[in-house]
Amino acid sequence: MSHLSKFSFGATSAIITCLAFIIGLSKSSHPQMGIIASLLVIAIADNISDSLGIHIYQESDLKKSNVIRTSTFFNFLTRFFVILIFILFILLLPIGYAIIFSITWGITLLAVISYYIAKEQKINPYKAILEHVAIAAVVIVISNFVSEWILALFSTIQ
Repeated sequence: MSHLSKFSFGATSAIITCLAFIIGLSKSSHPQMGIIASLLVIAIADNISDSLGIHIYQESDLKKSNVIRTSTFFNFLTRFFVILIFILFILLLPIGYAIIFSITWGITLLAVISYYIAKEQKINPYKAILEHVAIAAVVIVISNFVSEWILALFSTIQ
């Protein structure tokens, strides 16, 4: 198991999921409370679910038990701590700044992970960064559109 593979899935999953929730919930009536509650659920329930999924997948792939335990543990821990940083932004900053800091932090971390993985695999790191950041941007844009659509839908119902 490469050094990066211990962290890359958990960090990437946390970044994309957190950015989607932060952007998607940022326009709700109490965004800080809703975002923090959602991110805490992700940090615990979704994180356990993903870690168990990785664990079972690797068992079915007949990996060694120490590899399975290590990847499960590091996936959980990485996701948990990345999500906690997003929570700190939401908790400590006004929501507008928290969104900017969250996007900046998420994209930067994703770019750094992409760079090191590409270097390890001896492929063009800038192409990998562009590809991964583009996917994150699509998630951000879609989350924003869904949020706007839901707000418009419910404002016409009430």
